[in-house]
Amino acid sequence: MIAVLAGGVGAARLLTGLTSVVEPSDVLAVVNTGDDAEMHGLHVSPDLDTVTYTLAGAGNAETGWGLAGESWTVMAALERYGGPTWFRLGDRDLATHLYRTGRLAAGATLSDVTCEIVAAWGVRTRLVPMSDEPVRTCVGLASGERVDFQDYFVRLRHDVAVEALWYEGAEAARPAPGVIEALEAAELVLVAPSNPLLSIAPILAVPGIAAALERRRESVVAISPIVAGAALKGPADRLLVELGHEASPAGVARLLAAASGTLVIDNADGELAPAVRAAGMRCVVTDTVMADPQRAVALARTALAAGRAAAR
Repeated sequence: MIAVLAGGVGAARLLTGLTSVVEPSDVLAVVNTGDDAEMHGLHVSPDLDTVTYTLAGAGNAETGWGLAGESWTVMAALERYGGPTWFRLGDRDLATHLYRTGRLAAGATLSDVTCEIVAAWGVRTRLVPMSDEPVRTCVGLASGERVDFQDYFVRLRHDVAVEALWYEGAEAARPAPGVIEALEAAELVLVAPSNPLLSIAPILAVPGIAAALERRRESVVAISPIVAGAALKGPADRLLVELGHEASPAGVARLLAAASGTLVIDNADGELAPAVRAAGMRCVVTDTVMADPQRAVALARTALAAGRAAAR
């Protein structure tokens, strides 16, 4: 089994490549739920849904989130009533959130509901939330205001300076059932090229997960989401700088070195390989930009080879 720490579009693309070279049922993704929120009275799990829809071949390739060919009748009607529509949910996507909310209200766990949704979409990869208990990424703005993650990311378009991040509820949360066992038993663990502060850090903040990776860090391979000083999608580069880190693979290495023994970086950053090694990680240089499915497959193969070589 291959385990993957996953969050958002970069993880979804890597998992698509990985499940082309590894039997999908032999892959387990531990997915960030720090982005989860209650929107329009519904429990929304953006990263779980992005990964599910992408692996099902139903995701919106242009946005990276939501469903392809979506319609927006409900949002248009809500706008007529003056309701908040800055967080837009398509009509078919709404069905997912309605189902999840109803099942949670009936006493099901987030793990249970995720398994049901994944099965309904015909996805054979196992997706597990990092925790069944609420952990919420919170953002402290440079203005002094404290906002929820989706306010920062969607309503404010992540176009405001940040001075603090914290993961509310993490200290009291427990890993979802099977997470620690999977991380311990997996042949390899991959850390997807997801935002290290918004997608990977919330997972590592759940007690027990970071320690499980640290015990086996030699067979943990991370992939840098920063290429030539910039994030391919989202605010990772700005956040790193605003919170006192370096927006480079070397900066990512310093954040992940305790949990991962190898970092895969892009050809554009090859000159930073010594800095990655100085941070305590092996460094593999390759093409990390998953511009098409073939490149996602190639990146997955490279990450697997790096992990297997390190584990020998």
